[in-house]
Amino acid sequence: MTDKGSNNRNTFTGSIGFVLAAAGSAVGLGNIWRFPYLAARDGGGLFLVIYLILLLTFGSTLVITEISIGRKTRQSPLTAYAQLSRKWKPIGLFSCIVPMLILPYYCVIGGWVLKYFLVFVSGGGSTTASDGYFSSFISGVSSPIVMALIYLALTIFVVISGVQKGIENFSKIIMPLLIVLIIVIVGFSLNISYTDEAGNVRTGMQGLKVLLVPDLSNVTLTSLLTTAMDAMGQLFYSLSVAMGILIAYGSYMPDNVSIRRSVSQIEVFDTGIAFLAGMMIIPAVYVFMGREGMEASGPGLMFISLPMVFNRMGTVGYIIGCLFFALVLFAALTSSVSILEAIVSSFMDRFAIDRKKATVIEGIIAAALEILVCLGYNVLYFEYTLPNGATAQILDIMDYISNNLLMPLISIFTCILIGWVLKPAVVIDEVTKNGEKFRGRGLYTVMLKFIAPLLLMILLLKAVNIL
Repeated sequence: MTDKGSNNRNTFTGSIGFVLAAAGSAVGLGNIWRFPYLAARDGGGLFLVIYLILLLTFGSTLVITEISIGRKTRQSPLTAYAQLSRKWKPIGLFSCIVPMLILPYYCVIGGWVLKYFLVFVSGGGSTTASDGYFSSFISGVSSPIVMALIYLALTIFVVISGVQKGIENFSKIIMPLLIVLIIVIVGFSLNISYTDEAGNVRTGMQGLKVLLVPDLSNVTLTSLLTTAMDAMGQLFYSLSVAMGILIAYGSYMPDNVSIRRSVSQIEVFDTGIAFLAGMMIIPAVYVFMGREGMEASGPGLMFISLPMVFNRMGTVGYIIGCLFFALVLFAALTSSVSILEAIVSSFMDRFAIDRKKATVIEGIIAAALEILVCLGYNVLYFEYTLPNGATAQILDIMDYISNNLLMPLISIFTCILIGWVLKPAVVIDEVTKNGEKFRGRGLYTVMLKFIAPLLLMILLLKAVNIL
């Protein structure tokens, strides 16, 4: 099926294909290794309430805007902004640069996940719990590069197959599998218990309370602001905003598919899986490592703390470890596929080349950069202090530039362009062009013009350590 637009653009077959592909993009590593940590640290249920409020206001506004831009222009992120206004063409350029920066290091992390999955499947899961295993692996020269290149090849295979046969069919298979796997692990995590050396018994249900029950014991105005900032940051990055992905996928969205309904479904998928990830990880870590075990996030949580948890489970930990890293691998692949597609669609539209050539060109660029990232942990190792005070290597620098600087800037300028230059009617007309009602259009306008740019500016200022 092809779109009837002027460029005869490929489209998803319908609402389900679009929603699963976009939700797959949103469901990534951040849902699994950062959301549970933030929820446990920032008051459990209190964090969840603030996150949901921001999701239904701030998050929805940005997602609706980018999908509408894509469907209205039938263009990729690189060319869509120029079609809206020639003067705002640079936003499109940066919207293409962001995924080009993210894809290489995301594939490196995907390679780490692939390595752990293969180790667990081959029966060596207990070795991953030994001291220094993770640091020893990533500081090696050949193995991380090989794993990253294999992971990139898997991503390329899906994207080069096309919108329907590749991205849509892949999402329709992987997303249900991902949900089944996470529910199975949640069921196990909630029903485990452990008696420590002091005779204290910890259960999965006690760990669940850490996630669900609001902790108001130490709530202050400062802590509330910190929780809100954490929730907003997690939400912004989780929904794939400002990565060019939603514009690219929006350009493949059929005109008869409801934008509002699709956005709601994407939010349900993304938040639901993030919440299930919390139910999967927090109880298990609490049972075997106590509250102090929940202080880890990111790679430290996934590649160090959780393998130790699986090891303490005994034989069943081997099975859970296999399922867990299969789940993480699926989640990572759905995101890397969407990141690559944002770049490929941009190359196709800007340079009038076919999908195969565009994918191969970006594949070569990404391969070279991911080798550079891998070498940043050994041959090219150095330490650099970022403006936010964090010590960084090559991967961290690329992540900081893309996530903390460029992405907030892109979203701020998008809000200005649509909210003040072209006016919100541009998006509202796209949403309602098939007679669909846009409930909350007043809230959308206020969010787009005033509140969202302010919140994004706060995120940006925090990233550069001004706030």
